[in-house]
Amino acid sequence: MFERFTKDAREVVTGSVEHSERACADSTTDEHLLLAMLDQEGTRTAFAFAALGITDRRGSVENALADARRRGGLSKADEEALAGLGIDVAEIVSKVEQTHGAGALQVGPKSKRRWSGHRAFGPSAKDTLVKSLRIAAGRGDRRIGGEHLLLALTARPGVVADVLAEHGATYEAVERVMFGGGAARAG
Repeated sequence: MFERFTKDAREVVTGSVEHSERACADSTTDEHLLLAMLDQEGTRTAFAFAALGITDRRGSVENALADARRRGGLSKADEEALAGLGIDVAEIVSKVEQTHGAGALQVGPKSKRRWSGHRAFGPSAKDTLVKSLRIAAGRGDRRIGGEHLLLALTARPGVVADVLAEHGATYEAVERVMFGGGAARAG
């Protein structure tokens, strides 16, 4: 599948591995794919991020991702669903961190990789890559670009899609900016 990726999509994939290595993560995730996209300049995804106001709010995006890691990877939707059951995630996180230290619920490295230097893609990132292929095929595109990866991130449920949506980058908004010929309003 990698041979069908455009240059910018390949850079996202390789950049995501670099982000996962810097974070000492056990595998490459959707979060790393997003961070690699945010690093790019002069691409369709960079244009979409700028048009939606994401570029200027990168710090806010990174903070929202860090908050989700602090909650053990729970998305805002997960937190709201638990609140509906009377479970206060913020209170639980606070109590766990009081007992076990800051960041106790963060998902971190689990084990050593089998092959030195090989950082595997986690299930979420693999699913995003597959979804990007389906989106490209559905649009009649022969190659998979960064725009397809971004649409895939917004289309799949989870923390990254929630964070993007909170910052105005829903599937519909991204699609409108990249393929609809106009700018979309963030928020």
